[in-house]
This record gives sequence, C-alpha cells and structure tokens, in this order.
Amino acid sequence: MNYRHGFHAGNFADILKHVMLMRILTHLNGKDKPYRIIDTHAGAGRYDLGSDEALRTHEWRDGVARLDQSLLAPAVEELLAPWRKAVAAARALYGADAYPGSPWLCRQAMRADDRLIAAELHENTYRKLVQAIGSDSRCKALAIDGWVALGANVPPKERRGLVLIDPPFEEKDEFATLADAFVAAWRKWPTGTYALWYPIKDRRAVDGLVSAISNAGIGRLLRLEIDVDRPEAAGGLGATGLLVVNPPWLLAQEAEILLPALCERLAQGPRPRYRCEAIRPDG
Repeated sequence: MNYRHGFHAGNFADILKHVMLMRILTHLNGKDKPYRIIDTHAGAGRYDLGSDEALRTHEWRDGVARLDQSLLAPAVEELLAPWRKAVAAARALYGADAYPGSPWLCRQAMRADDRLIAAELHENTYRKLVQAIGSDSRCKALAIDGWVALGANVPPKERRGLVLIDPPFEEKDEFATLADAFVAAWRKWPTGTYALWYPIKDRRAVDGLVSAISNAGIGRLLRLEIDVDRPEAAGGLGATGLLVVNPPWLLAQEAEILLPALCERLAQGPRPRYRCEAIRPDG
C-alpha cells in the first residue's frame, strides 16, 4: 500500500503513533541527560486538515475530530495531556485546521539541549518540512532517503534517544526492508529506543516483521495495535500498530490505559480491539 502522510493526517493511525510518541518523549525528559531523535520518514512536519489532500479522504473525522468531541476518563486524559497540548499549540499558531506531524511534536517535547534529525526524500514534502522546523537550531532536516539517514546517524553522540521509523509503505517488500534496516541499526546502537510504525493490511506480513526482529535476538519489545473495525465497504486502513524496542519503563502500563480508551472512541464498527503485548520484557 502507499501510505502518504498528507492524505491520512490526523486519522486513527496518527493518533496511536503520535500519542505514544509523546509518551516516549515524556519519559526521555524524565532524565537530565540530553537525547537525540531520528525521524527517518518525517513527512511535512505539520498538516492542514482543510487541504485538498485531507478533504479527499476525511480520515481525520474518525481520528483527531473524535478526540475533540469530549474528554475521556481522567486517567486517560492525564496520559493524553502532552499530545493534546502540542495539538493545541499548533492550532494556536496555524489555525483550527492545523495538525502537527511527528517532527513538530518532537519540537514541542524537546528541551534546550536535545536534538532532532528529520529525513524526508520527496522534494516538495522536504520543503514543507523545512518550513515546519523553521530556524530552530535544535533541529536539522535532511533531504535524504530515510533508510540511508538511519544507517548514517546511529549511534548518536548522546548515546540516548529515540528512532522513529514511519515509512510510506510504497514498495511491496517494505516490511522486509523495515526489518533489515532496523536490525542493522540496532546492532550499531542496541541501547536506543526505537518505534516502528506499520499499517495492518496483511497480518502475516506484520507477524513476519515481529518474528524477524525477535529472531535477531532483540529483546524488550512492546507490540501495540488498534483495530477500529472499519467496514470493508469503506475501504482504506482499519488497523495499525507500533512496535517499540527498548520501551521506557511504565510505557506498557500506560498503553494498557490508553489503548482500550482510544479503541472505543475511534471505533468504526461494533468489534474494535487492541493489542498490548510485551515480548521478552526482561530480554
């Protein structure tokens, strides 16, 4: 499948990815030592939900718009707070239709000594990314293939941080590429935290990804998924996941609070479900 950010900004898959991204960065901020974020397929940085791309799919209506309707339970809202604050900040600057992408969210969470490398190969999208980052000296946009950026930037000099891998899945063998590129990066930097996003259209492909990573001897995996039970007649994506390697302490417990609440609020059919599975948590 071809998963281009602009058409899907603010949808349920973005919600899972971005909420958990902000939780990971919140935990990284819990220690004084600086960290580095490497966003391998950064996209435009921020999006306009009133754009032609977003209006062609209207996927945000079953994503961020659902969370705008009303607050969830207090325990859930406490965990959602960093994401909600960042979305509100983007809207305050760019209008009610603004939705922040991962580089913009990272900028909101980062401290003065933290750094972001954001890679984007597509020329037009890269120009938007540069605009979204602006003159922030903590951030560097690279017009480079994400897989090349990954191999070239690990381990970071801080020896602490996060790699976000969020490819567009334009190629048929993208799951195999994701597994191979990640394993190679992990061997260079085994102590880093990695978040690997994936669409769920073929569960065998997803299971193959998890098996390939697990069989490489990589422990401490957290598999997070939500399936909103999108009707087949509606087409498009109905399930998504995030595989977190070396997850921060308590992230699994937070996911057990967040995922069922998000699943219920974002459901498009009568049988939504979620998965929060720790794989070799002590590996």
